[in-house]
Amino acid sequence: MKKGNIFGLHRVITPEGVLPQPAEKIDNTMEIYDNEILIDVETLNIDSASFTQLKSAAAGDATKIKSMIMKIVNERGKMQNPVTGSGGMLIGTVAGIGDRLKNRDLKVGDKIVSLVSLSLTPLKIDEITRVMADIDQIHVKAQAILFESGIYAKLPDDMEETLALAVLDVAGAPAQTAKLVKSGDTVLIIGAGGKSGLLCLHEAKKRVGISGTVIGMSHSDAGIERVKETGLADIIIQGDASKPVELYDKVMEVTKGRLADVVINNVNIPNTEMGSILSTRDDGILYFFSMATSFTKAALGAEGIGKDINMIIGNGYTKNHAEITLQVLKENPVLRKMFKELYI
Repeated sequence: MKKGNIFGLHRVITPEGVLPQPAEKIDNTMEIYDNEILIDVETLNIDSASFTQLKSAAAGDATKIKSMIMKIVNERGKMQNPVTGSGGMLIGTVAGIGDRLKNRDLKVGDKIVSLVSLSLTPLKIDEITRVMADIDQIHVKAQAILFESGIYAKLPDDMEETLALAVLDVAGAPAQTAKLVKSGDTVLIIGAGGKSGLLCLHEAKKRVGISGTVIGMSHSDAGIERVKETGLADIIIQGDASKPVELYDKVMEVTKGRLADVVINNVNIPNTEMGSILSTRDDGILYFFSMATSFTKAALGAEGIGKDINMIIGNGYTKNHAEITLQVLKENPVLRKMFKELYI
């Protein structure tokens, strides 16, 4: 077998010298190097911001969505939406293991979920057999490569595959919430009625304790109903996060002018940076999990209004994030039932 670089540099075609994620094109031939894992892929969970953009551009037409995804993968060698820059995750079966990785607790035939983005994963799709636009997933006949530095999780025996994939795709959000929130905090979850938002609600409520407050904010009626059903939000706000002053006024009202200690932004649309910044108190924490976030808008926007807050770009990985996220569904039967209805 040919020797590969730990970070997958050997797969980069253009531009030379960059890592696979920012690369414009990578090599998606499925002959593995000595430090790669070959996966027979069954399902792709497309990042929410990416799928929202694809659905909008295709006017919801499944055939057009298929065509757009195939074009992206054929041109880039990976599923990286050129508009959002984001990817997603996959479920598949291990089909081959490079010689240098034979000592891992992994064998051919194991069913795994990738915990690294499709935006850096070599992928070759033969056919898209089904588009499930309502849950951001597609069924495929495809193969993919996982690098030596790539992380993955074996599918749990006590959970349906599509459910596990749906929650693991956003595992960074609830796990980071668990790290950032402390007892007594006032926490605002923006996009609380969506997949990552609901999981964050659980972790926030668990961490703030009886002296803290969790505010759940959603735009749609359906999202508001899901937040209500969980019983996890002490206060519920309905509004448009892309209208910053409107959101600020509502948060000022419900917090009696104090604003939030921690704000978690989970929305999948652009232009929600300023609403999030305005809603965070001075010296507070703002975590942008949303892949629609613009670093420029956030950095210059905060500077422009003289806001001194700690802004964290949503690293989709934190230690034990898969275990923490799967545990949420084990701890919370209401959320598990809700997710099963949404994603199975």
